[in-house]
Amino acid sequence: MPQDPLNALVRRSLLQPPQQGAPVTRRDVLLAVAVCAVQTAMALAASPANGRFPTLLGWALLTCSGALLVFRRRAPWLTVLGILVCVGPYHAQDFSHLAAVPGALVALYSMAVVGPPLRSFATLCGIVGLMVTVMSTAGKTHELSDMMRSSGWIVVCVLFGETVRIHRNYLTAVVERAERAERTREEEAARRVAQERLRIARDLHDLLAHSITLIGVQTSVAAHVLMADPERLDREAVAKALEGISDTCRGARAELRTTLEVLRAGDADGKEPLPGLSGLPDLARAACDAGAHVELSLRDSAHALAPAPAVGAAAYRIVQEALTNAVRHAGASVSVRAVVEGVGGALRVSVVDDGGGGGAPADAGEGAGGPGGFGIAGMRERARSVGGTLEAGPRAPRPGYAVTALLPARPSVAAPTSVAAPRRSLT
Repeated sequence: MPQDPLNALVRRSLLQPPQQGAPVTRRDVLLAVAVCAVQTAMALAASPANGRFPTLLGWALLTCSGALLVFRRRAPWLTVLGILVCVGPYHAQDFSHLAAVPGALVALYSMAVVGPPLRSFATLCGIVGLMVTVMSTAGKTHELSDMMRSSGWIVVCVLFGETVRIHRNYLTAVVERAERAERTREEEAARRVAQERLRIARDLHDLLAHSITLIGVQTSVAAHVLMADPERLDREAVAKALEGISDTCRGARAELRTTLEVLRAGDADGKEPLPGLSGLPDLARAACDAGAHVELSLRDSAHALAPAPAVGAAAYRIVQEALTNAVRHAGASVSVRAVVEGVGGALRVSVVDDGGGGGAPADAGEGAGGPGGFGIAGMRERARSVGGTLEAGPRAPRPGYAVTALLPARPSVAAPTSVAAPRRSLT
C-alpha cells in the first residue's frame, strides 16, 4: 500500500535523527557550502558599525567555520569546538561579528539534536562563560548587556535542538510501541490458530480412536467366532458383534457431525461440542459390547455436581481415552473400574484396569510395544485446558494401568450413587 507523502516526510525528517559517528553525506557538504555563502554575503554587506571588513586571515577563519559543518553529524561536539576555535580569533580581530553567527548556530543545533542534554547545556554554559570572561578581561564590561542579549540566540538554538530531539524520541517510541503491539497481535493470532488446530486434532483423535478401536475389537471377535468352529456357528454372537459395530458407527457419526457443526458455527448456538458426565454410561456399555468388563461409579450425580461444560467434556474424554487404551493394549477381556467423584473443590476421575486376561484374539489391539500415539498427551492437555492435572502410568508391582485426573469443579454434597455396566460375552 503506498505511503502518504506527508507521513513519509514526517517519518524521514523526524524519525531518523542524525547519529553521532554517521558518515559525511552530500547533504552535509551542501549545507556547509550554503552556510559559507551566507556568511560571505553577510560579511560583504555588513556596515562598518558592526565590525571592520575581514582581511585575508578573517576570510580564512570565516570560511573554515562554515566548512567544519561537514562533520556536524559525524562529530557534533568536536565541530562546535572547532568553530569556536575559528570564530574566537575572528571576533578578537573585530571583523564583521554577525557574519560568523550562522555557522555557530547550526553547529549548536546539530549538537543539541544528537544529545545528550547534559553535554548540550554544559557546552552552552561554557560558551557564555567564556564570552563573559573574555569581555571582562578585555575591559569591555559596558558591552556585557549587549553580549548577553545576543547570546539569547545561542540559548534559543540549543533549546530548539533539544525540543526536536525529544520529539523525535517520542515519535520513535510511539512507532516502536505500535510495531510491538502489531507483533503481539500477530503472535497472539498464531497462538490461537495453533491452539485451535491442537483442539481439533485432540477432538478428532478422542472420537475416532475410541470408535475405531471398538470397531476393530468387535470385528476381530466376530472373525474369531466365525473361524473358531464354522460347523457350530454361534449366529447370535456374530449378530451381536455386528450390531455393536453398527451402533458404534452411528454414535461416531453423530458425534462427528456435532463436532463439525461446532467448528463451522462456533458455540453461538449453545450446543456442547462434546458430551459430559451424562455420556459416561454409554462409554461403559460400548466397551462392554466389545467384551470388556467395565464398572463405572459416579459418586455424585451429574446434576448435583453441576460441573462446567468444559470440565464435564474433559472428564468424558479422559474416561473415553482411558477405556480405549485399556481395550487396545490389554485386550477385549480387560476389566476396568472407572470412578468419578467430587473431592473438595475438584472433580477426581480415576480409571484403572487389570492388564487383561489374555483371552482376546491376537489382533484385537496393539501390544504395549506398538507404535506410540497421542492418547496420554491428549489426556494431559484435556486436564490442563481446564486448570487440572493428570497422572498416568503402570500399576507396579500389580499388572494394569492407572489414570487419575483432578479437575476443578464445585460439587455439591450428594449421596453416592453407582452405575455398573455388566459384562456382555460375545463368545
